Amino acid sequence: MPDSETEMEFPGRIPVPPHRMPRIEPLPWQQPKPIEDDRDVQKRLDAILASPAYRQSDHDVEFLERPDLRGVRLQIDYLKPELVLEEHGVQRTIVVFGSTRIEEPAAAQRRLQSARSHLAERPDDPDLRRRLAVAERLEAKSRFYTIAREFGRIVGEAGRAAGDLGIVLATGGGPGMMEAANRGSFDVGAQSIGFNITLPNEQYPNPYLSPELSFRFHYFALRKLHFILRAQALVAFPGGYGTFDELFGALTLMQTEAIKPLPVVLVGREYWEQAFDVDFLIEEGVIDPDDRELFWFAESAAEIWNGILSWHEMNGTPLIGGRK
Repeated sequence: MPDSETEMEFPGRIPVPPHRMPRIEPLPWQQPKPIEDDRDVQKRLDAILASPAYRQSDHDVEFLERPDLRGVRLQIDYLKPELVLEEHGVQRTIVVFGSTRIEEPAAAQRRLQSARSHLAERPDDPDLRRRLAVAERLEAKSRFYTIAREFGRIVGEAGRAAGDLGIVLATGGGPGMMEAANRGSFDVGAQSIGFNITLPNEQYPNPYLSPELSFRFHYFALRKLHFILRAQALVAFPGGYGTFDELFGALTLMQTEAIKPLPVVLVGREYWEQAFDVDFLIEEGVIDPDDRELFWFAESAAEIWNGILSWHEMNGTPLIGGRK
């Protein structure tokens, strides 16, 4: 009689699962054809293994970069950040844009002194005079680095107060205003996001990003999508074409009601009113007076944050944390 029900169901010895069992003899496909049977085997095998066609498709970068694979690249350019952000519980972001050329005050001062020294050596050089004028303007704007860094601290503290990563500061991951904002969150031990982009000339991410929330995109369009997807506010510091691109893209989406409204804060009224004359556009009839209400101006980190909090309170979508 069997000693147990197991022996009734499986008479005799129960084998170890095969995939865990070391084999005495390798399987036929685990070694090449013996050279004794064909002395040209190695040459032929090397040719096959070196052929692009034999590469596993998801490891074949050359294949993935073909024009026909653009749809696949668009998918994975979107999907990787999406899945990683979900895994880290990032639900809402405060997005900061701004110039890569506006440095912290000490660096701006060094650049200004260097420009003055070069001009002193060649005082009649018009290009050096222009460079000095630009250095003076950038040094004056370095105060925005301080404001952006303070704003990053405020957002970081608010996100940490929630006890999770429900709200996180996000930037384009580069230097200048983006660095300042990420640095502020770094200062208070909070995580922050960098959405960087691949460019023809190599660029470095700023060193204050959270490594696990640092991304590099192939397509600008997918990068813009991720800027907007979780955004609870957009904060634009003085900047150039890249800043304008992100800002006007967001304003267009809200103007056309393609997305729900969200707070848009332009930091530095004096700069923005010269760079972007909204009243002129209204007078010319190319936008409506209501479109002026899609953004407002602020001058300090506290003013930016309090404005965002007030907007969400009026909208019935309060953010975490209290006023700073």
